[in-house]
Amino acid sequence: MTPFVFVAAAVGLAWRAFHRLPVSGWWRLPSVGTCALVAVLAGSAALGAYTWGAMSGFYILDPDQMCAARGAAGDHVVTRMTLPVSAQCVTSGGVGTELVPGWVNPVIFLGLPLLVLALTTGSYVGVRRLRALR
Repeated sequence: MTPFVFVAAAVGLAWRAFHRLPVSGWWRLPSVGTCALVAVLAGSAALGAYTWGAMSGFYILDPDQMCAARGAAGDHVVTRMTLPVSAQCVTSGGVGTELVPGWVNPVIFLGLPLLVLALTTGSYVGVRRLRALR
């Protein structure tokens, strides 16, 4: 479901950006709907990347077979970390082979602050709009 949500939010955001080009040269805050779309986009990207990274080192095979499938030679010990997402095959000589792709952690650590920023901005714009209606 995450790819569908990601694509739908990206299309909606692109549509809003095209149809809401500023008429004047002044910069203005985005609308609440735009902030919600950015939050959905950033959140689904971060969640999808985290899921991909967490499942990268999770196989039905035992650790020796899993590490051998990735090309690590020798005895293996699998180490895992939650954040940053990491799963390594470490040989008895201390050489580690990372099982998580390199793009996973940057997407997570860029998506989460963008999610918080979009939610904060959307809340601020919503409160300003409600106060203006009074």
